[in-house]
Formats: sequence, structure tokens, C-alpha cells
Amino acid sequence: MKITFKGSIYILTIKISFIKGGKKMSLYHGLAAFNLEMTDRVPRTEYSSAQRHWKLVKAVTGIDVDENSPKDLQQKASNAFVKAWNYDLTWAIRPLDKELGKYKTNMGHAAYAAGGTDYDNKIYCPFNEPEEVLEFDPWEALGPKDKNAAREKFEKQYRKHCEFYPDALNTSGIYITCVSGLIDIFGWEMLLLASGMDPEGFGEMTNRYVSWVKQFFEALAETTMPVVVVHDDIVWTSGAIFHPDWYRKYVFPNYKKLFEPLKEANKKILYTSDGNYTEFIDDIADCGVHGFCMEPCTDMKYIAEKYGKTHVFVGNADTRVLLTGTKEDIYNEVKRCMDIGKNCPGFFMAVGNHIPSNTPVENALYYNEVYEKLSKR
Repeated sequence: MKITFKGSIYILTIKISFIKGGKKMSLYHGLAAFNLEMTDRVPRTEYSSAQRHWKLVKAVTGIDVDENSPKDLQQKASNAFVKAWNYDLTWAIRPLDKELGKYKTNMGHAAYAAGGTDYDNKIYCPFNEPEEVLEFDPWEALGPKDKNAAREKFEKQYRKHCEFYPDALNTSGIYITCVSGLIDIFGWEMLLLASGMDPEGFGEMTNRYVSWVKQFFEALAETTMPVVVVHDDIVWTSGAIFHPDWYRKYVFPNYKKLFEPLKEANKKILYTSDGNYTEFIDDIADCGVHGFCMEPCTDMKYIAEKYGKTHVFVGNADTRVLLTGTKEDIYNEVKRCMDIGKNCPGFFMAVGNHIPSNTPVENALYYNEVYEKLSKR
């Protein structure tokens, strides 16, 4: 059986084989979903923390691994977990924080990974006054980047994931798109002070930043990956950070500029933001994205009803239900998502947004059991 991925930088034709039990390989389902073709089951993905939940990984794969294991053993176990859970799409972005050099605020980090290996209590901001934020020029501070080198790094990440997860549709992408980049550079305190003091001046600085970060979108456009993940945390859990009019003047017009080289290269754009971006779904769709990824606070039902036949969407089981819920709660949460997305060809089931390492193993296993039961079309 063959499937042609429409809209890639090249025509990607893949011969699909079958795996044991008569189940089609995950790559088939991932490609079909992005082609908006209905398959025999709802495809699925999870964010990277699931395959780094070492107790869960050990329970699923039988490989004796934890946060202190050698990296090669961890990668072997993660690969086996992704295959066992039959991911149809793998998730990858490059944070690009090193590209910001000394112009990056360190806001610390809560313990999230297994063993608290990501905990950081160091706080540093290179900006002392909001006026410095408004005057910031990334071209002057950071300079132009080597597009060939940037392209090679994106391509390397994508190829590595293809090697690790050959049965899935793999991606790479960018984290510091617009608002996320400004948060990384200025930190919350300086960002909020500057944007509140002079919204127009902050918007003009945003325009300068976008003109600089577009270099990386141009590099992504020259890679061989068919799907690009664009991550930009534009909202809080409660909704907009800034006035909606500010987004419509300074964020979404800039998205169109950033996405232009990707669209010219026929890339599929999978957009994601933490928080509740429901009020901006239509604005984001108008910018030309091909898919949405969301947390449970964003209204997936609205996306399914308006864009379910034309766009991919990923989500959005509540991770808190897996963390503290009963089996009945977990079943009902998966069913809620399936009831919304099952009849939409581009729907991927996933937990929004992670399965963290403190999730009870039995709950995660039951979640997968329910997914396998309810995913059949």
C-alpha cells in the first residue's frame, strides 16, 4: 500500500508494510491524518515527557531504566516505549535559547522531570528597566545568523528522530517564535512592565524581534521535514496576556510573515501554545496553519466543529485526571476527547500537555488501555 504526502517540499511516497496483529504501521496513520484521510483508528501522540517517565517506560518495555541510567540505555528504552504505545507522530522543537546568548532571562525551573533533574533556582535578567526592553534591537544585540548552520541543526534533529522512531511521522520546529521568544529574553517582570507602560513601543520592538527570528523559519523551510512544529505560548491558562487588539496588530500579522517561507516550501505547520487560546483560534487559522495542538483549557470542541474537516488537531485529555482521577474519570476523559474528534480525519489523541513523572503508572497504563479500546473507527 502506498500513501503520498501532499504538500511536502518533495513528493514523499512511502510503501506501507504491516506489523504483527494486522495493525498498520504508525507512519501510515500519521501521514494520513495530515492528508485529512480517515483511517481505521484515531492516531495518537504524546509529548516527550511520557517516554521520560521511567517507571512507566519500565512497566511498558520491561527495560530496567531510571533517571540515573546511561543516556544510551534511556534512549533505547524511550524508543521501545514509543513503538509499544504506537505513536503516529513524534514531537520535537529546538528551544534555540543558546542563540539568545547573554540576552536571555533565567527565571528558574520547578522540579518536573523524574528525580527533579530539571530543578533550577538561579534567577537572572539582563534588563534592569522597561525602557531597555522597548529599545532592544535583536539585530544589533544578536546579529544575523548562519542560515546554513541553522538548517543543518534542524535537519539533524529531524533525522535523529527518524532514526529513533522510524515507524512515526517525525518533526522538528521552533520554540521562540514570537511571544515565547520575548518571554525568554526579558522574563515576565520586564515583559509585563514594558508592555503595560508602552504597548505601541513594545509592539514595535516585537516587529524587530520577528524580523530577526524569521531567519530560523527560512532555515526550516529548506529542510526535508514535511511537518514543522511552531510553538508560541501566547496566553495564560485564563486567556490573553495582552489586550486582544494588541495580538491582532503585532502577533498575527507577524505570524503571516514568519509562516510565509514554510508555506512557500509546502510545509505543514502544526501550531501549539500552552494556555487557553480559544478566542484566537480563528486568527491563528487565518495565518495559514494546518493544525492545532492544545491544552485542555482551549476549546477543542470549537476547533472540531469549525476546522475538523480541514485541519489537524491534537489533544487534549486533562493531565490532572491521569494524575489524581479514578479509572472512571480517566475513561470519561478519553471518551470526551474521542466524542469530539473521532469523526475528524486529522484528529490525534494526546494528553494535554504532558504525562509527568509523578503520574501513577497504573493510571497511565489504563489511559492507554482506554485509548486502544475507543480509538477504533
